[in-house]
Amino acid sequence: MSDTNEMNTEQEKQAVRNSADNLAKIQKIKNRVHRNLMDRVNLSLLDNMDPEKAKNEIKGFVRGLIDEESEPLNAAEKALIAEEVCYEVLGFGPIEPLLHDSTLSDILVNTYANVFVERHGVLERTAVHFQSNEHLMRIIEKIASSVGRRIDESSPMVDARLPDGSRVNAIIPPLSLDGPVLSIRKFSVDPYTMPDLISFRSLTPAMGEFLAAAVKSKNNIIVSGGTGSGKTTLLNVLSGFIPANERIITIEDSAELQLQQPHVVRLETRPPNIEGKGEVLQRDLVRNALRMRPDRIVVGEVRGAEALDMLQAMNTGHDGSISTVHANSSRDALTRIEHMVGMAGVPIPALVIRQQMAAALNLVVDVERLPDGRRVITSIQEITGMEENVVNMQEIFGFEKKSVDSKGNIVGDFHATGIRPLMLKRFREYGVEIDENIFDPGRVYE
Repeated sequence: MSDTNEMNTEQEKQAVRNSADNLAKIQKIKNRVHRNLMDRVNLSLLDNMDPEKAKNEIKGFVRGLIDEESEPLNAAEKALIAEEVCYEVLGFGPIEPLLHDSTLSDILVNTYANVFVERHGVLERTAVHFQSNEHLMRIIEKIASSVGRRIDESSPMVDARLPDGSRVNAIIPPLSLDGPVLSIRKFSVDPYTMPDLISFRSLTPAMGEFLAAAVKSKNNIIVSGGTGSGKTTLLNVLSGFIPANERIITIEDSAELQLQQPHVVRLETRPPNIEGKGEVLQRDLVRNALRMRPDRIVVGEVRGAEALDMLQAMNTGHDGSISTVHANSSRDALTRIEHMVGMAGVPIPALVIRQQMAAALNLVVDVERLPDGRRVITSIQEITGMEENVVNMQEIFGFEKKSVDSKGNIVGDFHATGIRPLMLKRFREYGVEIDENIFDPGRVYE
């Protein structure tokens, strides 16, 4: 019965939101209640309270303030005001309900009046909006300050994260001409597993078995793909196959990996302070990680000079490292890494860099977001060495797009190329068993 009542209340609150006249009245009352709350309650006292207890205390106080209002309000309007005031005080304002929506992967705020979301790979506009750009700025500052970062005219861009690990980027005027812009990449509260990706048709059971064996046998893996293609999600899944008795060090710009092993050390970069000092780059953390007796080094994303230090780590006994790189194909990924090594400022000939890559890297996994929103592994390529001045690769598994059905979904199939990877020998050395029939090119998966 209570579930039915809650459902009805939610529907009534949504009806209030959809009524322009009601919404204007509600907004005025909400602003008054919020101001009264700030005047009467010392919110700093809530810092030492249990979060759930603090939430209940605020809710009770807000209901009392609403009852003091002279304008008549029905139950749905009172519930909506109480909910939104609590979001302002304890959460992140109007976007708080979106953060709790497990079907969303991105929340994109293009100034105060335009909020878009990505649901199942497709963008859609929402009815959510902020009161003004100043209101949006307060929420952005709240997010940034919660992780010890700042955003203002002297530092108008910030990367941060939410308590649940979701990645946040904000950019404000003068760089953003129309007003503050906030982008949130949400992550599942319960990290995805390999069976989840298989059920999403992102890969086949055979591909999953091969990737799991590659991680267990300490191969160095690069996951490549475009923005929003699912690189970090796949990195999280692959890291799940690292044995629990190994020491893992993660290095990220903004900590978002959700490793489940008991022995994980998480490192995060630091931006410069207001005086332009104290910056700590990924390259600094990679070098420091080598002194921390790691079994595995997981770099969230290689995007600069740290590529050189990562390759050197892989070439000096730190096998089993995993990282991601922005690229459209396996070949493009190697070219990008080569260019990023050049950013280190060390005069290394291109041939030497390629030799290092051929020696350090074992596998490149390409991921892509298809036009219908589905994220798939389009290619798994093994690096086999050098031939003259070219890094050689051979494709083990691939995905072939064939057509588009009546609903706009991409029709295609996964396939094995028939090539037996050289790393099968390494699998056996590490005692990792795998069914070699998975490489049969006659197997086709929808």
